[in-house]
Amino acid sequence: MKTIATLIFVLFIGVAAQAQDAKSEVKVATIEMGIVTTTAQEVSLESTIEVARLYKRKNSKIKKALAFTTKRNRAKMA
Repeated sequence: MKTIATLIFVLFIGVAAQAQDAKSEVKVATIEMGIVTTTAQEVSLESTIEVARLYKRKNSKIKKALAFTTKRNRAKMA
């Protein structure tokens, strides 16, 4: 019974899909564009050099200088 109902349902959907009015030709507006053959190249004369450094070693001088501590910064034993 279930297979017969499924078969009838599939056939009904197929017939309903074919009964739709499908327009065969659809007009599309087209735009004509020309081909550009010249290219412009911009050259910047500014010579700004920015350098970012990454220190991989744990004991590098820069990291030691930036992470300095004094005796007053340390915790005191009570």
